[in-house]
Amino acid sequence: MDFVSNPNLPDKPVGLAVAGSCIGDSSVERLEGLGVKTLLMPPHSFLYDAVSSHPDMLLHHVGADIIVYAPETDEGLLDKLRLNGFKLLRGEKRLCARYPDDVAYNVARVGKYYFHNLKHTDRLLTELLNRRGIEPVHVEQGYSKCSVLTVDEQSLITTDAGIAKAAQKVGLDVLLAKCGSSIRLPGLNYGFIGGACGLISKSICVVNGSLEKLDDSQAIVSFLSKRQIRVIELSDDFVTDVGSIIPLMSINTAT
Repeated sequence: MDFVSNPNLPDKPVGLAVAGSCIGDSSVERLEGLGVKTLLMPPHSFLYDAVSSHPDMLLHHVGADIIVYAPETDEGLLDKLRLNGFKLLRGEKRLCARYPDDVAYNVARVGKYYFHNLKHTDRLLTELLNRRGIEPVHVEQGYSKCSVLTVDEQSLITTDAGIAKAAQKVGLDVLLAKCGSSIRLPGLNYGFIGGACGLISKSICVVNGSLEKLDDSQAIVSFLSKRQIRVIELSDDFVTDVGSIIPLMSINTAT
């Protein structure tokens, strides 16, 4: 398999992804049926239960084989990433179970931009992104990756008005989705669109749940369809935030 070079945006079918261990057996089976081996993130002991196993809280895929991870991330999961050839860099910020001390790695990458509350981004992660010429965009939302579904290098879907405004300001195409509490996150009032979805190829977006139970689903499907992306549901349950389904490696389709 090849590393996904552009974070969140695989250009070939995905063969390896990471999601929260809360994702559910039916969703994992569906992903496996689609050819995606899914690594499940065990809980982090310093985060509160609702998000403790969410990879978008604990990891940031910088691109290709580079991943920055939070201290105290499960070593078994890190070993699996190493076995797949990833170079893992331990971030500087230790996470705590209160905002904003839990968001240091929850950075939304969209093409040449990264969105975050820059007052709280891990220093090493900031340095790596800036060194690669990825442009920072400050937003007040610390849970930026949770709040953003990266669609392509010029497009995103978000449920956060501040992120939507900032993204439009730098010239990106944005759908501000009105999902309300229709995205579930057990233990909290609602979840986030980015945390419930992920691309598993250039033309397929998976959603962890049933679209008919998701508010504003027609607008989301239409926005994706205009960009030649179709949606595959992973279960018949309510759409649930599992800390993003993060594509890491693609199947080498060369013959």
